Amino acid sequence: MSSSSFGSAVRMRSFQASMFAAALGLVPLTVSAQTAPPRSAAPTAVKPKPAAPGAATAAQAPASGAGQSAAPVKSAGDDVIARVGGTNVSADEIRGYVAALGPRERAAFGQDPSLLSQAVRMMLANRIVLQEVVARKWDQQPGIAEQLDRVRENAVVELYLQSVSTPPAGFPSDDELQKVYDANRAALLMPRQFQLAQIFVALAKDANKAAEDKSKKTVEDIQRKLKAPGADFAAFANDSSDVKNGGDLGWIVESQIRPEIRTAVMELAKSAVSEPIKLDDGWHIIKLVDTKAAYTRTLPEVRDALVQQMRNERASALRRAYLAELVKQHPPVINELALSNLLSEQVSAAR
Repeated sequence: MSSSSFGSAVRMRSFQASMFAAALGLVPLTVSAQTAPPRSAAPTAVKPKPAAPGAATAAQAPASGAGQSAAPVKSAGDDVIARVGGTNVSADEIRGYVAALGPRERAAFGQDPSLLSQAVRMMLANRIVLQEVVARKWDQQPGIAEQLDRVRENAVVELYLQSVSTPPAGFPSDDELQKVYDANRAALLMPRQFQLAQIFVALAKDANKAAEDKSKKTVEDIQRKLKAPGADFAAFANDSSDVKNGGDLGWIVESQIRPEIRTAVMELAKSAVSEPIKLDDGWHIIKLVDTKAAYTRTLPEVRDALVQQMRNERASALRRAYLAELVKQHPPVINELALSNLLSEQVSAAR
């Protein structure tokens, strides 16, 4: 099927703004510096965020091969990176493993090389399990063999569809990229950000009056000392919590600051310190270190993510068009009555 026959299906004139930004990973989030180490009883001024999906998976990957590793030696012209059981794992195998990962995973390795080590360890752990499977001939059991056939069938179909729906190497062109960027500038707006530091004095929710009075006195003492000439905010922040980072919260997007604190921040000048703010977790004294005005991210900033998004969209359109044409050429014939009876049986069995 010629590429021109897919033209209307794959043309990207505009994206839904919110979906576009989410797909590019441009939904405003605090940068890594904003996430301070956990405090024993001291939540930050930032609204809580869910943990990143899959973050625990890599961290929990067993350090397989411990006690089995060997010094790198030459084998068939390649380096032996590890040994699992009686099998060597070469550098080429690991390169192939990494190449088969998604672009986001590979990009993450560039930002954090330790993730590559974790991924390799996970591969080695899988290799150990596979050796156990083969030794026990587990995969040859009738029920398991049937499931593996279905898995292989699905994998072959998926790999084939990927091969016939891969966009041309030159897509998108600079002109196409610029048009999509111009059409979606509104979705690329980065809201105002604040660089904050805080002094936090914890107070339990069920604290009695004596505890409340003690915490209030502590806050008043800190506030009085902060007003002295040359007062060191960072030093007081270190003294008031278990986190020795001078109370630094990093850059925080406006919408992610707790409403009660955001109101106080809006009234602060640069380098100014707020009055104590009492919340359900304790007392917060906030320092406004700096402010970044809202701005629209430039094309160079989003180019890589935008190219990947456009290629993904084109690949999806090519796949749909290919499948539609294939079904048109080979229309399936379905016995609707038999299918209906089968579905009824399955529904009854599930009850």
